[in-house]
Amino acid sequence: MKSSKGKGAAKYSKESLKPVDDRKVGKRKAATKVDKSSSQKKQRNAKKDPNKPKRPPSAFFVFLEEFRKEFKKEHPDVKAVSAVGKAGGQRWKSLSDAEKAPFEAKAAKRKSDYEKLMKVYDKKQESTADEENEGKDEEDEASAEQEEEEEEDDEDED
Repeated sequence: MKSSKGKGAAKYSKESLKPVDDRKVGKRKAATKVDKSSSQKKQRNAKKDPNKPKRPPSAFFVFLEEFRKEFKKEHPDVKAVSAVGKAGGQRWKSLSDAEKAPFEAKAAKRKSDYEKLMKVYDKKQESTADEENEGKDEEDEASAEQEEEEEEDDEDED
């Protein structure tokens, strides 16, 4: 005999149709997404130091600087940045290691210059941080002395 529940009733068990479990899983996923986005917002809002040296370009970007000049001479009517980038990428892929070597050497030189600048920058940052901390330490010591004096005054009054 056929059951009165219908044709598709046997396909789904009671356990697979629990809406409470589905809601809990959905809430957990939403909560993790919110946490990630809030931490990303904090990173985006962090102020960038204008005095910090820029990172050096890779060998490809050193090549692309020169390639743009050539490409603009050959194709003065092309204004799209994407067209220059695509053509540059294709040309870079077609270059041999020997042809890439001068660009890699320039990139290595720029990287070493950048590292020197960063060392100087870091020293400046440490010195300014030390000066700020020294000022805070002096303030902390002064406020601690004031608190001790107040405590002594309170004890004298009792």
